[in-house]
Amino acid sequence: MITARDDRRRTFETVPAGVEAVSWWGRAWVSALEEVSHDPARLARGRTYADGGRVSAVTVTPGRIVAYVRGSRPRPYRTELTLPAFADPEWEELLESVAADPTALAALLEREVPQSLAGAVLPGAGELVPHCSCPDFGRPPCKHAAALCYRAARLLDEDPFVLLLLRGRGERELLDELSRRNAAHAAREQPDTAPGFPGVAARAALARTSLPPLPAPLPVPAAVGLPPAYPADPVAPDPLALDQLASDAAARALALLATGEDPIAGLTVWQDAVRLASAHPTAGLTGAARTLYRDLARATGRSTTDLARAAAAWRQGGRPALDALEEPWDPPAGPFDRARPALLAAGEGSFRPDRNRLTIHTRQLRLGRDGLWYSYEDRHGDQDWWPVGRPSTDPVAALTRPTDG
Repeated sequence: MITARDDRRRTFETVPAGVEAVSWWGRAWVSALEEVSHDPARLARGRTYADGGRVSAVTVTPGRIVAYVRGSRPRPYRTELTLPAFADPEWEELLESVAADPTALAALLEREVPQSLAGAVLPGAGELVPHCSCPDFGRPPCKHAAALCYRAARLLDEDPFVLLLLRGRGERELLDELSRRNAAHAAREQPDTAPGFPGVAARAALARTSLPPLPAPLPVPAAVGLPPAYPADPVAPDPLALDQLASDAAARALALLATGEDPIAGLTVWQDAVRLASAHPTAGLTGAARTLYRDLARATGRSTTDLARAAAAWRQGGRPALDALEEPWDPPAGPFDRARPALLAAGEGSFRPDRNRLTIHTRQLRLGRDGLWYSYEDRHGDQDWWPVGRPSTDPVAALTRPTDG
C-alpha cells in the first residue's frame, strides 16, 4: 500500500531526452527562472550541461527539486530549486475547483495542466528559487541550477503531477481525493428522479429482501443470418476469410445458445479444418470454396482429396463419423455379428468382415464406436472408399438410406 509519505517523494533516474520544453506549462516553468536571470551566458551554459547529460537523478519532494550536476570539477555540485508548497486551505480551494470542473479533471487525468489552474500551480514572480553548492557567487541562477531547471521542465512535460508534488501533494493521494470529491459533486447534482426514468432511493434498493423474476429469454433464432458484405480493399484482410470467420462464429454462437455446448470444444486442428470444409460440399465447388479447401489442406499437411473425403464423413455424422473413417477398431461380438445375416436376409449379399468393416464388391459398412453403421462406396473399383448416405443403428437401413440433398 502506498502511503501519503511514500507518494510525496519521487526520484527520476532518467529524464526525457531534449532540452527545450514542449508543453506550455513546461515553457512557463523555464520562463519563471529565466525572468530572474541577468546573464544569458549562464543560461546558455546551463542548456549545454542539461543537453550533455550532466544532471544526475532528479528527486522531487514537496517544495524542493534536487539533483547533482557535474561541472568543470570532478566532484558534482548539489543543486536544488525551491517552490513554496501550498498550505491546507490553499489545497482545499484548488481541489474543490478541480472536482467541480469536469474539463479540469479530465485534463489532469490526461496528464495535462488545466488552463484554469495555471495561475495557481505554476511558479509566480520570485517563487522559483535556485540554490547550488558551487563557488559561483554571482546573481543566481548559476549554470548548474539552469541545467536542473531545463531538465525539470522536460519532467513536467511528461508528468504534470511533478509540479503538483512540488506544491505539496502526491499523485495517488490527489487522485483519490479528487475521485471522492467528484463523486460527491455528482451526487449533489443528480436529481431524485430523472424525467421519464422513475428512480428508487439507494437506501430503499439495498433494503430489498427479494428481487423480481428475470424476464423470459428471447427465442432461439431458427437459423444463422448472413454476415455483412466486406469491401475488397487491397490493404484489408481477405473478405472471403472474414465472411467465413463471421459465419462460423455465428453458427457456433447459435449452437451454444440452443444446446449450451460449444461444437468445436476439444477438436484437433485437423478435426476443426474438416468441420469448416464440411459446410461446403465438393459438388459444384465455387472458386472461393476451392480456395478454402486448398488453404485448409495446406495448413493441416493433408491433400485436398483427404480433406474432401473427411468433410463428406463429417456431413454424415460429425466427429463420430470422422472417427469411423479414420480409425479401424475391433468391435465386441453382438451387433456386428448379427449384421451379416441381416444383410444376407435382406438380399444385399454376403459381406466380408474385417475388424469393424463389412465389405462386398464396391459397397462397405463401418461400425462406429457410437453404435451407428456408416455406409461407404468404392467409386472407381480401386479401394477408394467414400462416405455416402446417412448412418443408422440398422445396417440394412444404413446401406439403403438415400444421401441427404
